[in-house]
Amino acid sequence: MKKFSVHEICTHLHGITDGKTSARVSSAGSPETAQPHQITFIGNKKFERLWPKSKALVAVVDKNSVLDPGPGRALIKVDSVELAMCRVLELFRPAAVRFENNIHHSAVIHKSAEIGDQTKIGAGVYVGAGCKLEHNVTIYPNVTVLDGCFIGSGTVIWPGTVIRENCRIGLRTIIHSNAVIGADGFGFVKCPVEGLVKVPHIGNVVIGDDVEIGAGVCIDRAKFASTVIGNGCKIDNLVQIGHNCIVGEHCIIAGNSGLAGSVKLGRGVVIGGGSSIKDHVTLGDGATVGGGSGVISDVSPGDTVLGYPALKAAVTLKHWASIKEKKSNPIV
Repeated sequence: MKKFSVHEICTHLHGITDGKTSARVSSAGSPETAQPHQITFIGNKKFERLWPKSKALVAVVDKNSVLDPGPGRALIKVDSVELAMCRVLELFRPAAVRFENNIHHSAVIHKSAEIGDQTKIGAGVYVGAGCKLEHNVTIYPNVTVLDGCFIGSGTVIWPGTVIRENCRIGLRTIIHSNAVIGADGFGFVKCPVEGLVKVPHIGNVVIGDDVEIGAGVCIDRAKFASTVIGNGCKIDNLVQIGHNCIVGEHCIIAGNSGLAGSVKLGRGVVIGGGSSIKDHVTLGDGATVGGGSGVISDVSPGDTVLGYPALKAAVTLKHWASIKEKKSNPIV
């Protein structure tokens, strides 16, 4: 078990210590549940009331906090508690899952595939013809990578993921379990003779560098050209991204959201959980969509929209307030 002194953690965070304790920290916990060997985090003033009753040994707090550490305990004051929490959790991260051999004997790798140095491939993995996996890629058990795919250095793909043919994944990307990259898009054309004719999807998916894709995410391949996920995007679990979508750099898409075909997101767009974006809609740079919203028209750069259908947040909030007022003052 890893253990660190308060001084070691404070130095790691470039913080300032208030209070003294010789005990060592072995893990992290919330203020309410933390034990005397744990560190906790209080980033909001309204939660400072929890500290006097907390059993935690040490708390990371804002640099302007006036909390009293109390006897035998300490505070570490930092510029950003959220960022400090990330740094502390890294200290206590468990060791990576072990690979006895870099390539498991049960993996099936086509003879034409190129496998880079220090790449690890787990049990039951399939890598198809013409694939290229650069160095230091990690592929956990039961992943399928079909023909012609490219996977950049440092990328990690967790169990059960399927990457369809000819897709490209950039550097240092993380794809969590059971994601499907490059399935056919949802496209059918009515035909008086055949009923519904399937639209061939002959494009691919291109994912940039430093992207994180949650468990169960589905990103459909393009009809032609590419469905694109830009550098630095973070996509939560169970998100659906339709064919030919273009997602700009550093976008955040929260869980259970769906983008229909040919949606375009600018740089730094944030989509709240459970939101739906209509096909061919464009969201400008820095736009925000509130959770549970339904976006049916373009959103200008920097705007925040909310509701179903989504309108500018201020307008939607006025509507909701009006409805609430009518309910509280019914006409007799």
